[in-house]
Amino acid sequence: MTQYHGNILPYKGKWPKIADDVFIAPGASVIGDVEIGAGSSIWFNCVLRGDDNPIRIGERVNVQDGTVIHVHSLFQGTYIGNDITIGHMALLHACTLEDKCFVGMGSIVLDKCRVETHGMLAGGAMLTPGKTVKGGEMWGGRPAKPMRALSDAEIANFDVSVAGYCERAGEFRDELAALADK
Repeated sequence: MTQYHGNILPYKGKWPKIADDVFIAPGASVIGDVEIGAGSSIWFNCVLRGDDNPIRIGERVNVQDGTVIHVHSLFQGTYIGNDITIGHMALLHACTLEDKCFVGMGSIVLDKCRVETHGMLAGGAMLTPGKTVKGGEMWGGRPAKPMRALSDAEIANFDVSVAGYCERAGEFRDELAALADK
């Protein structure tokens, strides 16, 4: 990456690898063994800390304000696919999010959990260790349990959310670049 926003820091000599068009908001911290794919955005006050295991984030992922992403030091990193919306203030720890899933605001996804493609974790839910949200299901509650099947329209809205955040991130990135040029 040719220009950094936020706090981009190494850990044990490993620097984050960030695609050139990623938007990292001021106040966000990306630390250590973290890779972020093209078109993704890391919003205000997020912390991504890849210290003893990696964090891998695919393309067109929006990690919204205040989210914390970490790894388990002994057994697993955190792996996030492509085309995903992660709501404000989420906590992701040593888990896997498959392509085109959705994690609601204030949700917690714990060790060895998985959210499958087209799966949804509702806002405020806590997915306890080792659980899997199946594709086409919405889980909610604390602890999270299956609530219902998602409609085709709800699943289609995942793509709308991703596209909207990709556009907004581009606007923020361009505006910050214009400020830097002044």
